[in-house]
Amino acid sequence: MPFYEHVYLARQDASAQQVEELTAQLKGVVEGLGGTVAKTEYWGVKSLSYRLRKNRKAHFTLMNIDATPPAINEIERLERLNEEVLRYLTIRVEEPEAGPSAMMRRAERDRDRDERRGDRFDRGDRFDRGDRGDRPPRDRERRPRDESSDGANTGTEE
Repeated sequence: MPFYEHVYLARQDASAQQVEELTAQLKGVVEGLGGTVAKTEYWGVKSLSYRLRKNRKAHFTLMNIDATPPAINEIERLERLNEEVLRYLTIRVEEPEAGPSAMMRRAERDRDRDERRGDRFDRGDRFDRGDRGDRPPRDRERRPRDESSDGANTGTEE
């Protein structure tokens, strides 16, 4: 049987539990038609590049599927009928990707980077200028404005 990578986008109004239930339903359809779902990854809610059916964000889910073409046709038909699904894309691949997908590796990399940085606001005395003894103290008094620039001119001349 051929291998497929299938990604679908669900509306942002749907809860994560509803998206998981939809994934389980699609997985059941594939397995009912003699295929297997090797891996499912929920990528979370992400911003879209442009609005789709008045949605600016969507739940992203990836499924690695080993099934016959009729099984793929059936899950795509079910997704067309489901109002929660905004878009879907199925790609036939030579072999399934081992390990986490590129999106999950990216999330792990970002998480590791944030852990290395620590708290963004805890920068210590890096930006503390301290006593600037080389400069004289600033005169905080304002200079008196001259009458031409005081803003009192209403635009009418008498």
